[in-house]
Amino acid sequence: MLQQRGTQMATEAPLQFRDPDAATELADRLEELMNEISEPVNVMHVCGSHEQAIAKFGLRSLLPDGLSVRMGPGCPVCVTNMPEVDEAVSLAEDGAIVVTYGDMYRVPGTSKSLADASAEGADVEIIYSVSEAVELAEEHPEREVVFFATGFETTAAPTAAVLAAGVPDNFSVLSAHKYVPPAMEVVAALPETDIDGFLAAGHAATITGYELFEDFVDEYQIPVVVGGFEPLDVLLGIERLLELIRDERAGLENAYPRCVSEEGNTAALDILWDVFEPTAGEWRGIANIPDANLIIREQYADYDARKRFDIEPDTGAANPLTEQCLCGDIMAGTADPDECALFGEECTPANPVGACMVSSEGTCKIWLEYGGRPDL
Repeated sequence: MLQQRGTQMATEAPLQFRDPDAATELADRLEELMNEISEPVNVMHVCGSHEQAIAKFGLRSLLPDGLSVRMGPGCPVCVTNMPEVDEAVSLAEDGAIVVTYGDMYRVPGTSKSLADASAEGADVEIIYSVSEAVELAEEHPEREVVFFATGFETTAAPTAAVLAAGVPDNFSVLSAHKYVPPAMEVVAALPETDIDGFLAAGHAATITGYELFEDFVDEYQIPVVVGGFEPLDVLLGIERLLELIRDERAGLENAYPRCVSEEGNTAALDILWDVFEPTAGEWRGIANIPDANLIIREQYADYDARKRFDIEPDTGAANPLTEQCLCGDIMAGTADPDECALFGEECTPANPVGACMVSSEGTCKIWLEYGGRPDL
C-alpha cells in the first residue's frame, strides 16, 4: 500500500503522489471495500482543488460501481452572494480602487460583475495577495483602496494578519470571507444530499487543524478524513473514508499529515479570530448559514469598508437566466453540472450565468474544461 496512512508517514522511501502502480493498487482497494460495504456510498469533498485533481487526472474513472464522489460548498468564489458582489461594484463605481483576486473579477452580481464595472470606467485591479493591495494603497494615498476579500480560512488569515500589523489610512476591507465548518453542518443536515462521509480540505486544515472536526463527527455521526490534493492523496482519503463507512464508525482521520496537524497553525488562528468574528450569512444559492461569514471586529472598524462607506448598490435588472442556474444545488451536492440546462450553452466561462462557471475551483468550469466524468 501507499507509504502514508492516517497520521503516519513512512521514511524509508520518498513519497510519490503520481505513481500509476500505487493508484491502481488504491483503486483495487476501493473496489474491495465497496464489495464489503455492498450498498451505494456517497462521499463529498468540500474543496475545488479536490475537484480539479479528480477531473484533471480522471480519478472518477477509477472509482468502483456504487461509489459517488460529489463536490460540496468548497469554492469560496462560488458561494459569494450576489449582494456582496453588488457592494464591490458600487464602491468601484463611486470612485474607489477596488482590488480583488482574479477569480472574483467576472463573477456576476445582480446585474453586473466587477469586470463590467471596469469596462465602464471603474478602477478595478486584480491582485495575488493582500499585501499587494496594501502596497497599492501606499502608492495612491489620495485614493480610497478597498480590498474585496474572498476565500475561506486559508486566505482570511493573511487578511487578518495585514490588518493586525497596520495598514494605510486609505485602505479598507470589504469582507466576503467564509468559514467552512458551519456549511458542512448545513449539508450534513440536508436529507436529499444523503452523504456518508466527508473529505475535508487539507489546506484549510493547515490553519484550523483537524481536531476542529471532532464536534462535527460526534454530532452528525459522519466520518471525516482530511485529505491533500495530489491524485494519490485524493484516492487515499477516499480509501480511509470507505474503511470508516465499512466499519460503521463515525471517525476522524488525518490523511494529510505532511501539512496538517491536530492543533493547526495556532499563531494564524490567534490573528484570524482577533480580527474577524463569525456571523450568519447567505451562501450563494445554498442557504443562510449561522456563523459561516467572517466580519471584521469592532476594534478594526476603521478599516471595515461597510462601516467606512455608505454603500447603496444600484443593482439594476437581474439576468433572467439566473433563476434557471443550478449552482446552489451543485454546491450542496444535490445536482451535477451537466444536469443544468444552461451548462455549456447559455452558461460558459466567457459568458457565465452562475459563479460555478467562473472560478477555477468552480465545479461547472472544471467539468467543462475536463469533460465532466471521463470514462477513461
